[in-house]
Amino acid sequence: MKDAIVSDELAKKFAKEKDTPYLQWIRKEGLDVIDAFYIQNLNTVELKPWARRGGLGVYINHDASRTTNDCYVCEIPAGGTLAPQSQLFEETIMILSGHGKTTVKNFAGAEVEFEWGPGALFAVPLNTVHQHYNLSGKEPARFVSVTNAPPIINTYGDPDFVFNTRYDFLDRFNGEPDYFSAKGEQKGLLLETNFVPDGVNLPLIEAKERGAGGGHIRFNFAKSSLNSHISQFPIGTYKKAHAHGPGAHVIILSGSGYSLMWPEGGVPERYDWEVGTMIVPPNMWFHQHFNTGTTPARYLAFKYEGVAIRNAQGVPKAWISRRIGGHQIDYADESQEVRDLFAKSLAANGLSSHMHEAYEKELVDLPPKS
Repeated sequence: MKDAIVSDELAKKFAKEKDTPYLQWIRKEGLDVIDAFYIQNLNTVELKPWARRGGLGVYINHDASRTTNDCYVCEIPAGGTLAPQSQLFEETIMILSGHGKTTVKNFAGAEVEFEWGPGALFAVPLNTVHQHYNLSGKEPARFVSVTNAPPIINTYGDPDFVFNTRYDFLDRFNGEPDYFSAKGEQKGLLLETNFVPDGVNLPLIEAKERGAGGGHIRFNFAKSSLNSHISQFPIGTYKKAHAHGPGAHVIILSGSGYSLMWPEGGVPERYDWEVGTMIVPPNMWFHQHFNTGTTPARYLAFKYEGVAIRNAQGVPKAWISRRIGGHQIDYADESQEVRDLFAKSLAANGLSSHMHEAYEKELVDLPPKS
């Protein structure tokens, strides 16, 4: 795989354009930026003191994602509280460990609070004053967050404006007492809710289009442009390879296995995962997830709406066969090397493939090759 590295002379001509207001702001926060699209475990990634927030943190961004959205991991010390903050960018959060609560209020004074534990999912309503508390006096609480701060900070170039503008988006949050009550209405694959207490064990809906007899559910917390979904697939199976836009942060919730990732025309590279691993496929790279463990594998994807390149009907092309213009590779069109590697990886764990039925089912509706 080629890295498109050019001469220092050419790189210097674009150096100013790479150093954006967003990156300048992170440096002033005093945090490191891990430039990677694979983190083995978010639960153990090293953090540094974050003086302004009152906790510890690290940013995880690679070049393909930081133009659309970003990611950070934050830890609240035992018995600690993060500083209150409002912001003109959107944010979605998953609790990795610990128990705590969050308060959310608008500038009119309407306030709600809710408690959370491991696996909880929620979003911060736009420009609300929010504060996170660790309710344990013995253990830290850690969460991972995805935001669309990069385009917002780069647009205004003024962090003071982004963090200190007093304006209530009442259609996003108006102090509703049950805002984070975990109630929700299922509309197709979309669960309309603002809070999921436990994404690890949430019931899913069948999604045969992604292959392997898996389950799927989608969210749109707090009317945000940051979407998310959870997918699960059985023992001895794997998902179809697909590609989409940048910035999907895939977090492993249960199971063990590996993913293959590659750009068009490139050689697939393997990334092994466990609970807590995060993979962020670069823009339009194909990626494919394989369950080689002894339990169903489940992952969460936090992403920006721009990831979902859609057809005229609004269907993400990552769900549509490449044979008819989509960005998903049918099982029938994958290489034998993919299947051989899967069989070898399963055998190492004393398991065998359960994919034969999935291969056969696909043939019933498989479009003809053009």
